[in-house]
Amino acid sequence: MAAKLDHGSSGDDLAENSEINVTPFIDVMLVLLIIFMVAAPLATVDVGVDLPASTAKPQPRPDKPVYLTVKSDLSLAIGNETVPAGALGDALARATNGDHEQRVFLRADKTVPYGELTNVMNDMRKAGYLKIALVALESVGGDGGR
Repeated sequence: MAAKLDHGSSGDDLAENSEINVTPFIDVMLVLLIIFMVAAPLATVDVGVDLPASTAKPQPRPDKPVYLTVKSDLSLAIGNETVPAGALGDALARATNGDHEQRVFLRADKTVPYGELTNVMNDMRKAGYLKIALVALESVGGDGGR
């Protein structure tokens, strides 16, 4: 409880002051803000990763799967037919008979950079194919191919 001193009042009774002092609250909030600003960059992880092979159980294949292959020279192929990069959407439409809901299996050589594989997936998305399955070799043991 706070008291307000008033020199002009008569008597010894002090009136109560109902104002809230928020200065300590602001000080605490600023200290917490600084702590979080320092701790947030330390919580991010920036580590190089060598991704292992998949140990997931193989899923059943459709009757006529559509395979899109990114070769080591970054050329594209659907099945055994080479496809120019600019005509990917038309070639996928021919291979799937225009069915954009059909799953497309994407295979890539081990030497293909991750950015190039992402560009191919972006081109597939622009063509309207959102169901993309990445194909990898099955590892023999349960250790993730180490």
